[in-house]
Formats: sequence, C-alpha cells, structure tokens
Amino acid sequence: MAGTTTKPALTSELRGAIGRRVLADDEVVRRPGDRIVLRRAVARALAAEGIVAAPRAWAEMVRSLVDEFGGLGPLEDLLRDASVTDVLVNRHDEIWVDRAGTLVRTDVRFEDPAHLRRTVDRVLGPLGVRLDRTHPWADATLPGGVRLHALLPPLAPSVTVTLRRVAPVTPTWEELLSSGSVAPGMADQLRSAVRDRRNIVVCGRAGCGKTTLLARLLADVGDDRVLIIEDTPELDAGTGHVVPLRTRPASPDGAGGVDLANLLRNALRMRPDRIVVGEVRGREVADMLQAMNTGHDGSMTSVHANGPSDALVRLEGMALLAGIPLEAARAQIASAVDLVVALERSGNTRRVVELATVTGGPKGLTATAVTP
Repeated sequence: MAGTTTKPALTSELRGAIGRRVLADDEVVRRPGDRIVLRRAVARALAAEGIVAAPRAWAEMVRSLVDEFGGLGPLEDLLRDASVTDVLVNRHDEIWVDRAGTLVRTDVRFEDPAHLRRTVDRVLGPLGVRLDRTHPWADATLPGGVRLHALLPPLAPSVTVTLRRVAPVTPTWEELLSSGSVAPGMADQLRSAVRDRRNIVVCGRAGCGKTTLLARLLADVGDDRVLIIEDTPELDAGTGHVVPLRTRPASPDGAGGVDLANLLRNALRMRPDRIVVGEVRGREVADMLQAMNTGHDGSMTSVHANGPSDALVRLEGMALLAGIPLEAARAQIASAVDLVVALERSGNTRRVVELATVTGGPKGLTATAVTP
C-alpha cells in the first residue's frame, strides 16, 4: 500500500489484512490476551502493510485496532470515560451511555450489524459463553469487571448489548456520608446491624447502588467466614475469610449447569458464619431463608423492589414459586429477615431512604420504618 503522512482510512479490507497478520504473529500466539503484546503486533502489522503516518495519527490507529482486535471496538472509547456507568447498544448505529446519571445518545457506531455481532462473538469466545440461534442471550463479566448482556434477534429487532461498569472499589462510610448516600443516623444503624449479626435484605431498582451498599456492609464483618454466592463477581468484601462461589451456565447440550440454589445448598455444608447472595430472583429464596433460619446470622442478600413492603411481597412470591405454602413462606420470612434497607436513585444520586424491621407471620407481613 502507498505510504501517507496523514491518517489512512481504516477500511474493512485494511482491518482484515492487519487482523490476519496479528493472528499469525508469533508473540500474540504465545501470549494471547495481553494488550501490550497486541499493541506491538498491531504496530508491526501496520508497518508490514506499508502504512506511514504522523506520530499522533499512528498512535490513534494503533489504539483503534487494539480496541478492535482485543476489546469492544468503538465502545472502548466510551468505557475510558470514568463518568460512564452504562453503555446501551440498541443497534449498530444507535448507542447511548449513562453519564453521571443522565442518558445521552452518542455518535459512536459500528460499521454495520455484522461488525457489532463479530465484536460480541470475539469477546465472548475466550470466556466460553454461548450466543447463537439456539441460545440467543448471554451474560458475562469481561476482564476489568465490565458486565455484558447481549440479545440476538428475534428476541430484539437487532443485536442488542448492555454494558455495566462495576465499581472497582468499596466506598468507605465517610465517602458515603459525604456524598449524601447515607444519613449519619442510618449509617450508625447499619453498622450496628452488621455487628449484631442481623439478617439484612437490601432492595431498590436497578442501578440504585444495592451492590455497592452490600460491599460496604460486608467490609465490616471482620474475620467471619463469609460465603458469597453470585452469578457474576461483583462483591469484594475486603475481609480476610471470604469464599466466593459462582454459578455456571449449562453446556450447549444442556449439561453441567450450576444455579444459585445449587450453590446455596453446597454453602450450607461449608461451615459458613455468614452467607451472602448477591441477588435473589427465584426459587433459590427457599434455600436463602433456610440459611437465615438455621444459625447463619448476619447473612445478607438483595432484591429488586421499590421499597420494604414491595420487597416482602417479592420474597413471598419467590417462596411460592419454590413450592412453599403462603402461610409457611410468611412465617419463614418474618423469622429470617431482621432488616430491610431501601435505596433509590435520583439522577446521579444513590441513597438509602428507609430502614425497616419485619414483623408478622402466617397471616401477613409488615415492614415498619425505623427512625434513625
């Protein structure tokens, strides 16, 4: 190819030629997944293709191609913005971000639907996550902690991708107080609840900070043996005796799947002091209630619900799905759950809005607000 001192257009043909060279590069073959190695291989491939450019243009090309061959392509630039918490790909040419609590449409786009699909397949492939016509959805946690959810047609009009950045650091109580996420009186009550080994359910809508608060509470459990059960790794307790357990999807032939309920039953045999389930969504609630009612005080979980009363209704409904009669479900919940913590999100502000105790039994449950 002819050399140039300006930035050459990265056409599909040029990308393909460089990609073939990179895949055949000896260093990449020996150390796949290393972005530094990939960067050197891309630079060698550009030179081999006869590409010449000014230093700044050269660096931009290398970064773009490294993103293309080793990451999420054009989405990588969006994720470099620390204020972006979510990237929402509705189709290849309609991409939104949640930036500082506000949804904003971007001018970022993929070349075409096939480019988007290739990118998704490339990042899921090394993780062993299936996404095809017979299994047209996928959940995965990418290197660096970004959560990816993808849907294929006909479940959505086009390939749809949702990325959520997981907070890498557990905030301190001082940070939560200074940001207004927790009022001083509520912070004291939450610390006391952890110290007194009360069973806690955190509730709120998606993105309101449930996982962040759970991580903060877990950081206060001391030397207790804590088993953390999640679909995707998000919770970092910061304690000295933590055993993380992860679910596993079934293989393409439907074998080998391990769900939250399986892990909970195993956790009960592993001598836990506390059991934490990142989020209960279904039949596993029966095992969670059993754990809370059989001496594993100080256990915690979260549930999607708008407030304490709604959280209790959701727990009842999940218990019914697990085959527990309504009266027994209500009695178990009243006995198991000591405190419900409700969060809400307004713009970029996530805050604890209510603490409630649980009373009642077979005839009904009541969430009673606690005054700080």
